[in-house]
Amino acid sequence: MQPRNALPRLAAALLAVLLLSCHAERPAARAQAPEQLSETGLYVDSTSGVLAPGVRAFAPQYPLWSDGATKRRWVWLPPGATIDAGDPEAWDFPVGTKFWKEFSFGRRVETRYMERTADGTWLYATYLWPEVGSEALRASDGGVRGHVATALGTRHDVPAVQDCRACHEGHPSRVLGFGALQLADERDPLAPHAEALPADALTLGELLTRGTLAGSPAEILAASRPIEARTERERAALGYLHANCGGCHNARGPLASLGLELEYRREALAPTLRTALGVPSHYRPSGQDAPRRIVAGDPAASVLTHRMGSRFGPTQMPPLGTHALDQDALALVQAWILRDLAPAVALAND
Repeated sequence: MQPRNALPRLAAALLAVLLLSCHAERPAARAQAPEQLSETGLYVDSTSGVLAPGVRAFAPQYPLWSDGATKRRWVWLPPGATIDAGDPEAWDFPVGTKFWKEFSFGRRVETRYMERTADGTWLYATYLWPEVGSEALRASDGGVRGHVATALGTRHDVPAVQDCRACHEGHPSRVLGFGALQLADERDPLAPHAEALPADALTLGELLTRGTLAGSPAEILAASRPIEARTERERAALGYLHANCGGCHNARGPLASLGLELEYRREALAPTLRTALGVPSHYRPSGQDAPRRIVAGDPAASVLTHRMGSRFGPTQMPPLGTHALDQDALALVQAWILRDLAPAVALAND
């Protein structure tokens, strides 16, 4: 038996994201990505892998889980252009900005591409790497299901363009993983699946030094400070939820009406605690009459970990981009709920 109200609410939420992305930014003639990755400006020569001038590597301190994929990321900013960081938690990028993210599962599999176009919208495309050869070609806009096997026993899906839009357009800043907290020079040593900074990686400190960020340096630096938390484990858990869930579950996107904020913002009480700890859940797992998003001290009764621990389509969270459980992150969040969230912390709005 399906949990009561679960499927209709999930379907409505996902539909809201997709409809918003379809209608909010629909130019008369949408720009088309090049057929070959080499034409996007990433490399001087794709055979050698030498990056084009101005292309810089970066790594978010809280990476997105993608079934164990190894990733590399790059950004290119138009010379002399600035990023509007007036909202330090939702940067606005200049026209011409380009991002790339390469996925490897034992070999290079795909490179995802984003570009800010002249009309202010974002162009999305994915390029597939052959098993032999040095040129990646643009995939169908419909994506590729089960493209390659992963080491975790699942198969990796190449996203459709609409999948890209559904994820990236759930937040005022369409770019995920490139902001003050994610690029902070001081990084969380307990961040799940933390990546070593690439050589010559672009960090927040350099962006500020170069004058690339338009906005208050003090406010931008404040947004980059380590997450305020009572324990190191809590900091890592909030960081993981921020990166893997906060792109959709935030106060300003199409799912804002759900009232669940997993995007980290600096408040007297972290939004995750304010909107989840002891708060009734719209989703109702079978056998629970009054489910709560997070039950202090009881991860098994918490809907948050129930959704994280599921890989059944209508139930799992995140709903896209993963088929394998993130065991490390699930264990981290369960330990945080069990050990750090004492029942006395429960909010007054219960």
